[in-house]
Amino acid sequence: MTRAVSRTTKSNWTSVDNNDAAAADAIISAKNPENPEDQPAIVEGKDEKPTTIQKMSSGAHAGLQTAAQVAAQLERQRKAEAARFAAEDPEISGKGQETIYRDASGRIINVVMARAEARKKLEEEEAKQRKLEEHLKGDVQLVQKAERKKELEDAKYTPMARYADDKELNEELKERDRWNDPAMAFLSSKKKGVSKTGRPLYQGAAPPNRYGILPGHRWDGVDRGNGWEKKWFQAQNARKNRAQIEHDMEIDV
Repeated sequence: MTRAVSRTTKSNWTSVDNNDAAAADAIISAKNPENPEDQPAIVEGKDEKPTTIQKMSSGAHAGLQTAAQVAAQLERQRKAEAARFAAEDPEISGKGQETIYRDASGRIINVVMARAEARKKLEEEEAKQRKLEEHLKGDVQLVQKAERKKELEDAKYTPMARYADDKELNEELKERDRWNDPAMAFLSSKKKGVSKTGRPLYQGAAPPNRYGILPGHRWDGVDRGNGWEKKWFQAQNARKNRAQIEHDMEIDV
């Protein structure tokens, strides 16, 4: 019983092998002899006779070859593709055509207009930032900036040497505010009670500060600070007094 089964199994295997062989013969016979893809490539090398060699998709030949041969085959394939691309119609290949840009929805984007809009938006942002920086400054800083700009423009025509009889220099020195100058009250040319911005100032005694800013005309005379300005002036005076005392002691010795 066991031998019968073995014979049956061997017979089945033999029939399967025969079927595979028949299928392979059918595939080989189904090839079209006129189809160039089914025919091996005919390669003609330099100083060589035409030979029938299989060629791979990269352009290199199949089989064992040297690196120089593979490099030459790839270079030949690249030149052939470049020549074929140059011979094609530009409308088909797209050579020399302008690049078309599209957005996410597929609409064509005008690059020139888009760049102009981006440049305009950037300029508006910069102008907005400059305007914000100007708003953060005080009126006095803006006036000082304008005065400084005017001084730089006038400096183009100002001589390098300035003497004691320079009228503009003397006027500039007279207009400087000095809180500890008792002669300031005798200067009639200076506008009294008006700030640089043209606003009225407080008419009366006011404690000095580091920046020389006088209170406005609506000040009620009450100092609501934390005393820092007073301590700052005291420290400055103490430093000056100590330096003067040390100088006097050195002279006495």
